[in-house]
Amino acid sequence: MSVPLTLLGLLECEPRHGYDLKRDYDAFFGRGKPLPYGQVYATLGRLARDGKVVAGEAEPGDGPERKRYVITEAGVTEFETWLTEPVAPEPTLQTVLFTKVVLALMLGRDAQEYLDTQRSAHLRRMRELTELRRTGPLVDALLADHGLFHLEADLRWIDLTSARLDALASEVRG
Repeated sequence: MSVPLTLLGLLECEPRHGYDLKRDYDAFFGRGKPLPYGQVYATLGRLARDGKVVAGEAEPGDGPERKRYVITEAGVTEFETWLTEPVAPEPTLQTVLFTKVVLALMLGRDAQEYLDTQRSAHLRRMRELTELRRTGPLVDALLADHGLFHLEADLRWIDLTSARLDALASEVRG
């Protein structure tokens, strides 16, 4: 997740205070990992330094004075460029799952036990995401679907690797 580009996108909607940016970021993108206030203001400071946003005058409020941030043309251009570029397709050909299995086999350890433990962890997470998809708002349901599809692919890989474990062991010890 690119925090600076996400904040630029939120600012393109309308000028906002740092507090409002954090609230909207957390509501839409911070699932399980809210954005710390310090990161919001540090990022806004870098964006201002780089000419992507400008900070307005401090405004009095209920609490401390707040600045309203406005995206600049340079910020709009950077955001539009990022928005139109495709995300690099994942996964890469090197994953932690694969690495653990191969290393376990190389070291004569029980790779099947690791795969079984990993399968259980995936199934637990899939149950959590299924509940979220069933009971949560649409944004959460769509994010849960994305996660579920990735976990399903991992489970298929775990099953395929389990079926080929003896052949893989011969190859890596070879």
